[in-house]
Amino acid sequence: MTRIAILGDGRMGQLVAALAREAGDSVVAHLGPAETMQPLTRERLGKPDVVVEFTMPHAAARLVRECLDAGVPVVSGTTGWDSERIALEARAVASGGTMLWSPNFALGVQLFAKVVADASRRFAHPAAGFDAHLIETHHVKKLDAPSGTAKLLAQHAERASDRAMPITSVRVGQVPGTHEVVFDAAFEQVRLVHEARDRRVFAAGALTVARWLVDRRGVLTLDDFFGDVIA
Repeated sequence: MTRIAILGDGRMGQLVAALAREAGDSVVAHLGPAETMQPLTRERLGKPDVVVEFTMPHAAARLVRECLDAGVPVVSGTTGWDSERIALEARAVASGGTMLWSPNFALGVQLFAKVVADASRRFAHPAAGFDAHLIETHHVKKLDAPSGTAKLLAQHAERASDRAMPITSVRVGQVPGTHEVVFDAAFEQVRLVHEARDRRVFAAGALTVARWLVDRRGVLTLDDFFGDVIA
């Protein structure tokens, strides 16, 4: 049983709490915006093994920093605070804290990114004659555009192919998240698609990674997780 504190009482926070309890974990604290106005301490967090944070871009940096200062490993899934996060990761390394951030905790997305990188390298060959484009679609309440996942996929593609990956962002309806990479030539087209069918996929992935993070140190990524679990 893992002792888990959850920051954020929106849809993602509620899903994390529900799935954690279903799995037999102990949710020792579940704090929304009102409860996080006061500085976080290990005691206020319920003395957890790990914190899972899904809040808002304007609050994430302070909350993650306070978790690190309290000596608690933290898994962060909030996007839209990149500049602050990079500085905070450097602070975590210097202080010996434990932190893992990802724009997307659907574990299939991480594997999909590797497929996109390999395909981008192959389709970039001049003789093939393919252009590349990425389309990401999310629900209307998604704040950041492009999404953090789209940026992640584009980075993988660009490093592998040495060419830019344009991104189109669509905000419509209740779509949890769909990312489509299109390779287009004069007379043919190839598509690679990852589709999240339920937001629980993000909560389940975050919990899996949180349990793995408990006894580790440093600023880690999902590449570290997969290297440890799958390799």
